[in-house]
Amino acid sequence: RNKKGSISVCLTANSKAFPDCTKDSKAMKRTVKANAGGVISFADVAPGTYALSLIHDENGNGKLDTSLAIPKEGFGFSRNPKITFGPPSFKAAAFALAGAGKQTVKMKYMF
Repeated sequence: RNKKGSISVCLTANSKAFPDCTKDSKAMKRTVKANAGGVISFADVAPGTYALSLIHDENGNGKLDTSLAIPKEGFGFSRNPKITFGPPSFKAAAFALAGAGKQTVKMKYMF
């Protein structure tokens, strides 16, 4: 896929703030260049239940672009839940973290 733009990642424990994290002041966010590789790390994460969301912001406008409510850019979620209409629930993407952990997220592209 297109390696332009950046990948924005959000890690949250707040189910009401998932998936975009804008309503969670405690959310951990990272942004990396799309061509930088595939590992994004978070340090000093307290034990708990979290969910990850990722957006491939190809045009650099800071948001997931859509057309008729269908994403035009790539996206992904922890646990790689099945996507039907709209983002998955926090519960579908949630994972328990009690120390070091790893999530492999497959990016999805609709167009």
